[in-house]
Amino acid sequence: MTEFVLASGSQIRRQILDNAGIDFTVEKPDVDESVIKDRRSDLSPAGMALVLGKAKAEAVSRGRPRALVLGADQTMELDGALLDKLPDASLARDRLMAMRGRSHQLHSGLALYRDGECVWQHQQSSTLHVRAFSDAFLDDYLERAGFALTASVGAYAFEGLGAQLFEKIEGDYYAILGLPLLPLLDALREFDVIPA
Repeated sequence: MTEFVLASGSQIRRQILDNAGIDFTVEKPDVDESVIKDRRSDLSPAGMALVLGKAKAEAVSRGRPRALVLGADQTMELDGALLDKLPDASLARDRLMAMRGRSHQLHSGLALYRDGECVWQHQQSSTLHVRAFSDAFLDDYLERAGFALTASVGAYAFEGLGAQLFEKIEGDYYAILGLPLLPLLDALREFDVIPA
């Protein structure tokens, strides 16, 4: 079988791959996302997710000959604007108030690299509809959410307490978590990482 490397520091991506029974190692890429975002400000939020995922895979792939390296990223779009993770939890109230009763998009970008070359890529988007939650709910959520307020761009972990923010989603559960699993599994079978 081919050596498979996840070029990501994301705990949820590791968990998804673990739960799917995939053998992999982890190497966090040395990529400055802010530099890429500045240089490629012409890209759509969806395009940015793919470019960031590719940059991560390429960075790790250069030092891992013959390994298949997965890079992944996710961006959030609200009213056409690309939003970044919050620098501190004190800003979460404003972000969540801006999202209340409205829809936003999460864009996932995946890339597989081998020997510094892209051999597969995938981009997938989901639309999430935030319910018109009460101020009391928001106060309680902010008190309980903890790390999720700054760990994800939307100030929520959809797989946990953050699910209570939503009335409807349009898209794939795994894509919302930042790793569209089924298309990735197809690719891993093709590249002899998992049995077909």
